[in-house]
Amino acid sequence: MTFSKLGLLRGIFGYFGRCSTSMRLRSGRALGWLAARLIRSRAHIVRTNLALCFPERDQASRERLLRRHFHLLAQSVVDRGLCWFGSRQAILDTVAIDGLAHLDKLLATQKRIILLAPHFIGLDAAATRLTMHLTESATMYTPQSDADIDRLVREGRGRFHTVHLVARKEGVRGLIRHLRNGIPVYYLPDMDFGRRGAIFVPFFGVQAATLPTTAQIARAWDAAIVPIVSRLDEKTGRYQVRVLPPLEDFPGDQTQEEATARVNRLIEDWVREDEAQYYWVHRRFKTRPEGEKSLY
Repeated sequence: MTFSKLGLLRGIFGYFGRCSTSMRLRSGRALGWLAARLIRSRAHIVRTNLALCFPERDQASRERLLRRHFHLLAQSVVDRGLCWFGSRQAILDTVAIDGLAHLDKLLATQKRIILLAPHFIGLDAAATRLTMHLTESATMYTPQSDADIDRLVREGRGRFHTVHLVARKEGVRGLIRHLRNGIPVYYLPDMDFGRRGAIFVPFFGVQAATLPTTAQIARAWDAAIVPIVSRLDEKTGRYQVRVLPPLEDFPGDQTQEEATARVNRLIEDWVREDEAQYYWVHRRFKTRPEGEKSLY
């Protein structure tokens, strides 16, 4: 990437970090309207996911859900400018958070912590707000193919305090290295990474390839599993992040399959609170059990 292109990206996101809330909202609406119509491959994925997960809804209802999802998704992209370049006070004013006392209590007892963050639209805003509170944290990270874009993203995500970005190729071992040292780990449990190491458990009634990592780490390292649920209000541009109490008796005497299915059921419950907020553009059901054809 040339300097001019990198400068353009910095300029665009920097502008979104400094502009008024009304301009952020107008930009999100415009980008969302365009995305739903121009990025047809992603729109197809969203339609497929919604049909699989909400078969009881008619097509018109799912189309309304799709349009609102793209609006929310676009707004979250615009708001990366706020997270990466906005003032500290602007972020505090925009991203409200409840339940930090749960984290503080665990930190005071030196308990190992996994911040369980499903793929909601507010994922990045929640991560930024948490890094403002935690002096040190770690999360998995997919390096970008372009070095300049990679630097921009890394700088944005590591803006506040110390954030260890573990390259995905390092796998869970990289996260465990930090967890072992008492550093809270921000972990996304609900992506399809293929067949290797995954088990098939239901997600909205559809078998989904899911890594049992949450249960494995919790059991091996006696880690507390603290769910992070985020919501974006597209009318006000404000985010609400909830730090929920640690999961009780997890995984307990459950098998890996049972504990992983429990996590998926919890995610389903949080999704149902506002279905458009989930990251439906991801091919959650890409990997199929042996003998099943592709759903996409």
